[in-house]
Amino acid sequence: MRTKVREAGAHVTDDIIEKIEQLKRQRRAVILAHNYQIGEVQDIADFTGDSLGLSVEASKTDAETIVFCGVRFMAETAAILSPDKTVLLPDATAGCPMADMIDAAQLASLKEKHPEALVVSYVNTTAEVKALSDYCCTSGNALELVRQLPQGRQIIFVPDRNLGQYIIDQTGRHMILWPGYCLTHARITADEVAAVRASYPDAVVMAHPECSSEVRECSDELLSTGQMLKFAARSKHRRFVVVTEAGIIHSLKKANPDKEFMPISKRALCPNMKKINLEKVLWSLQDMQHRVTVPEDIRVRAKSALDRMLEVIPK
Repeated sequence: MRTKVREAGAHVTDDIIEKIEQLKRQRRAVILAHNYQIGEVQDIADFTGDSLGLSVEASKTDAETIVFCGVRFMAETAAILSPDKTVLLPDATAGCPMADMIDAAQLASLKEKHPEALVVSYVNTTAEVKALSDYCCTSGNALELVRQLPQGRQIIFVPDRNLGQYIIDQTGRHMILWPGYCLTHARITADEVAAVRASYPDAVVMAHPECSSEVRECSDELLSTGQMLKFAARSKHRRFVVVTEAGIIHSLKKANPDKEFMPISKRALCPNMKKINLEKVLWSLQDMQHRVTVPEDIRVRAKSALDRMLEVIPK
């Protein structure tokens, strides 16, 4: 029987958190929350961070159950790295539109047209796409990974055209790009960056490389979510404009209470990342759903692509 959610209030939240903690112990569970999740979910997580980093951390634990507060491809990555653990996604409909912009059949067709090319897939892809890839990458290590690949080899990069173009701009490498993109980052405009700069001329503008080229060109730093957290902690600056999904501001403020962080836009929100709340985490542990699995043949091949990435760029 699922817990009834009463009227909002601190006592209700405390009650839900207590039940989550009890079930965590019973299920021998670990809770992961991506940086874009809502604040109350980040606060009850054992680990917060980027998608691959979270999966790696979970694989090192002795937990039997992983509750991944993120989107489906993230839960799949956890299942790829921890086949002996039960991986749960609290909302079965939490997907990633960019990851869904390319499927295995489309990548296989592209590979047939370019049989000599190495395939580098962004971690924001399905397990089936990872399984057809030579390497995976993250937004934080994509640039370094491509720099390490043989100069004479052609590269297919999927699915994010913006991250791919950023790598081309930085390395001069020719890459075959898939026309995928992040809907949330695509909504951010250079005009919005200019407007916030005018309001906060002393602020450092930190942008994610999934943003458009126009936005990247008018930003001060191009950083993954994990890199943003490290940069803000080290920086002597006191103000930052955050040009990515606004959920990360919760983590930035917690880690740097003496600094100020401004979202680039009220529209910089990923609806899929906001689907999970405390009630859904509780229900997920109560009902042991929604389980995410990856067929073994696909899992093994997808893990090989992740392993090759870690061989080139150790975490």
